[in-house]
Amino acid sequence: MTKTTLASFVKSIGFNAQDYMPKEGASFSLFRVEILSGLTVALALVPEAIAFAFVAGVAPLSGLYAAFIVGIITALVGGRPGMISGATGALAVVMVSLVMDHGAQYLFATVVLMGIIQLIAGIFKLGKFIRMVPQPVMLGFVNGLAIVIGISQINQFKTINATGESAWITGNTLIYSIGFVVLTMSIIWLLPKLTKALPSTLVAILSTTILVLAFKIDIPSVGDLASVKGGLPNFLIPDVPLDFTTLKIIFPYAFILAAIGLIESLLTLNLVGEITNKRGGASQECLAQGLANTVTGFFGGMGGCAMIGQSMINVKSGGRTRIAGIVSALFLLLFILYTSSLIELIPIAALVGVMFMVVIGTFAWNSLKILFLVPRSDALVIILVTVVTVVEDLAVAVIVGVIVSALVFAWKSASRIRAIERPSIREKGAKVYEIEGPLFFSSTNSFIEIFKPSEDPDVIIIDFARSKVIDQSALKAIEDIADKYNSIGKKVKLRHLTRDCHKLLSRAGQLVVDSDDDPDYGVAVDYDVKLGIFGK
Repeated sequence: MTKTTLASFVKSIGFNAQDYMPKEGASFSLFRVEILSGLTVALALVPEAIAFAFVAGVAPLSGLYAAFIVGIITALVGGRPGMISGATGALAVVMVSLVMDHGAQYLFATVVLMGIIQLIAGIFKLGKFIRMVPQPVMLGFVNGLAIVIGISQINQFKTINATGESAWITGNTLIYSIGFVVLTMSIIWLLPKLTKALPSTLVAILSTTILVLAFKIDIPSVGDLASVKGGLPNFLIPDVPLDFTTLKIIFPYAFILAAIGLIESLLTLNLVGEITNKRGGASQECLAQGLANTVTGFFGGMGGCAMIGQSMINVKSGGRTRIAGIVSALFLLLFILYTSSLIELIPIAALVGVMFMVVIGTFAWNSLKILFLVPRSDALVIILVTVVTVVEDLAVAVIVGVIVSALVFAWKSASRIRAIERPSIREKGAKVYEIEGPLFFSSTNSFIEIFKPSEDPDVIIIDFARSKVIDQSALKAIEDIADKYNSIGKKVKLRHLTRDCHKLLSRAGQLVVDSDDDPDYGVAVDYDVKLGIFGK
């Protein structure tokens, strides 16, 4: 491989050496911040990965391996330095029915296929379509996810009773747990006001753990969830039949998981980008998520995507480069291999307190005020996406929000179509309709209602200089108007239409009057002359 070819390859995968170096330079203090931030994230990842593995119905190590493999690959080549990826609840709730019906091996095969679908999305640069997500949908997504994170932490106050059923902890255990949650939150809030030398989240976790151990307080710890101890993940090909029947089982799950994973990852990418003042990287993130999940499936991991909670912990602890994400994944592997006995001592209350602070920091509190300032339609979208995210899931919420926003836009745009009527200066006795506003499927009825064929003179001129013909429905409406006038012996002339409109107007094309100042925008259809049909 030549030097030029190597440089092109490195550029194509999005490698940028600056992403691995603190912006202010490679000083020890800045590297320390990145490393400590990664350690903090790793500590918060452990109970999350175990909990999501339980939700999906697989072994805890499957969640931990996914957190490590997905985390390190996306940290190395992901679309946004500072983002953290791993096993997530949004994916786990989809996986559970597959595991119950077919077993964990089918899940691993599904994760591999999920990764391949995401790679295809990255190759075809489908990540750019995240731009279509409006700001109200983003606000609803952030608020809904903050609520979901908060609700999931409440479940940490449950335990398994003697009959094997889940029950709320009570008595002194509950009181102490709540007290240490409050203590953890207080340290995270107060410490930055005193010093920023150490990440407040890490100090809070360590302080709470030391107090619980020193006074021998009996409250649930990470070890009560499951054992963190394990070895290196082993490469294995999922033990499933390689036939069409297997594909029929796993493809629907793989497609849904790929969509949810990319939506959550790309929205998190935008959110982190707003904090770190960086843009772009959507297609690169699709490729990174696809590569990570493909590899994870072959190592017994449950797959994953970007984690908004851990990403917020990272960036707010000072993590701004890829170093923090890499360190986080390596620490997680270290916990699994060597220090599991120590990690299992961390009280769940400390990690719940951390996540509650993430909830407070993630929720867009200004949106409560914005609801009374923005148009009602935008306020409705914010509330709708928030509710659907909590009740259903993120992917459904975003899709619903985009559809509702698009319908609102179409409705508003349809009401903007109008015409100025005046006598023609160039042609005596002719009447001019100067169309204003976009002409597309939603505004065609209003456009047709503008004209009065029975009252108009023998020649009318429809001028589109102040309008824009957007789709095939608009072209059809223009031809319908021309047909109405022609049927009663009156002539229609069309001015200021683009060249592709000339070609696409199959019946009224001869009515177009060429002008030197015709616009040159494109219409959202193509016309196949041989087949005589409109195509996308």
